[in-house]
Amino acid sequence: MAMIAYKCSDVKVTVLDISAERIAAWNSDNLPIYEPGLDEVVKAARGKNLFFSDKVDDGIREADIIFVAVNTPTKKVGLGAGRAADLTFWELAARRIASVAETPKIVVEKSTVPIKTAEAISAVLHAAGKTTFNVLSNPEFLAEGTAIEDLTAPDRVLIGGTTDEEGLAAAKKLADVYARWVPRERILTTNVWSSELSKLVANSFLAQRVSSINAVSAICEASGADVDEVARAVGMDSRIGPKFLKASVGFGGSCFQKDILNLVYLCESMGLADVAEYFHWVVKMNDLQKSRFVGRIIHGMYNTVTRKRIALLGFAFKKDTGDTRESAAIDICKQLIEEHASVAIYDPKVDPEQIWMDLTQACRMDLIELKKWVSITGSAAEACAAAHAIAVATEWDEFKDLDFEKIYEGMSKPSFLFDGRNILDHKKLRKIGFVVYAIGKPLDSSLNTV
Repeated sequence: MAMIAYKCSDVKVTVLDISAERIAAWNSDNLPIYEPGLDEVVKAARGKNLFFSDKVDDGIREADIIFVAVNTPTKKVGLGAGRAADLTFWELAARRIASVAETPKIVVEKSTVPIKTAEAISAVLHAAGKTTFNVLSNPEFLAEGTAIEDLTAPDRVLIGGTTDEEGLAAAKKLADVYARWVPRERILTTNVWSSELSKLVANSFLAQRVSSINAVSAICEASGADVDEVARAVGMDSRIGPKFLKASVGFGGSCFQKDILNLVYLCESMGLADVAEYFHWVVKMNDLQKSRFVGRIIHGMYNTVTRKRIALLGFAFKKDTGDTRESAAIDICKQLIEEHASVAIYDPKVDPEQIWMDLTQACRMDLIELKKWVSITGSAAEACAAAHAIAVATEWDEFKDLDFEKIYEGMSKPSFLFDGRNILDHKKLRKIGFVVYAIGKPLDSSLNTV
C-alpha cells in the first residue's frame, strides 16, 4: 500500500489496523518490520497521502477500494488441520466491512487464499451488507528482502474478477491505479479463480525447484559431485534458467510451505490424491533437508553434541529480513536442543523476543527451561567464542566478512563449520584449520560420516 501512495501522490491511502500499538509503530521513526528501502518509501509519503490509523470504521466508510491483507495461516485444529488455510481473520474483516460500508466498494484480496474464497467472501458481504460489493483477487508475488524492488518493477500484476460488466469495470479501476507506474502489458486480468490459484501454483513451483536442487545435493555428497557446478550446468539451459537452484538447508518464510499445503488440501478435497501427494513431497523434501543438515552436525562431531556449544549464525528465514516464520533455524535449534547441545544464536535483525517465542513454541519448553540450552548473543564473534562448531543458517552478507582466523583461535578443537547456505570460502576455512561441511559439496576427509 505504501508503494501505491509513493507512486500515486493524488491517491489517498489509509492503512488500517485494530491494534493501536501497531499503528503507533508505523507512525514512528522505527518501523515495525525491516525491509530494505521500506523506510524511504513510507517516510516519503507518510503524512501527505499515506496514513496509518486504528479508526477502522471511518477508513472503511471513506474508501472506494478496500485491500484486505490479513493473516491466513495454516489451520492448527479441526477439519483440514495442518493443510488448509485458516480464513477466520478474512471472514471477520469481510463482516466488519459489510456492517460499516454505506456506499459501493471494491474489495480486493491481497492475502493468499484458497481458490473460491472470493466467491465465499462475496456471499458474506452481500448477505450481511447494506450496499453492493465487487470482490477482486490481486495476489502479491514479491519476495521479502527485495520487496521494494519487486513492487517498483514487478514481473506482472495479476487482477482476477468476475466476467460480468461490474466485475470488468472493477478490475479496470484497479488496473488503472497500477498503470500509473507499471506497463500495461504487465498487468494481467483473469477470472477470479485463475488469479487465486495462480498464487498457490507460483509458490509451489518455486519451492519445487528448491526442493529439487536440495535432493540433488544429497546425491552430490554421496557421489563426490559439486551441487553448485551441477546447478550452473543445468541452469544454463534456457528452458530451465538459474533462479531458485541454490542448494541450502531449506526454504522458509510465510508463503512457500503454507501455500503448498493449501494446494495439497485443495487437491485432496477434489479427490486428486495422487496430485496432492506429488505437491506434498515438496514440503517433505524440505523437512528432510533440515534433518539431514542436523544429522551431518551430529555425525560429524563424533555422533554426539551433548553439552557441546554450537554457534548458530542467523535465525531469519533469509537475509535482509527479520521474518522468522517457518525458518530452517527453528527446526535446527529444536533438533540440536533435543540432542542436549548448547546453542548460541546470533542474528543481526531478528528481535531476541521473537527468537524466544519461536523456540518456546517449537520446543514446547517454558523460557526458564529453554535458557538452560540456548543463549542469544549480540555478535557473531560472541556466539562463536569457545564453540565446538559453527552452523550457518541464514545467508547474511556480514558472515562472509568475519575474521575466521581470530574466531578459530577462540574455539574448541577440532573446530567444525557447517555451512547451510554455501556462502563461505571453504578452501580458506580448511586452510585455517576448520573441518568444513558444505551442502552438496564433496565431503571433507576429516569429517566423520559413520
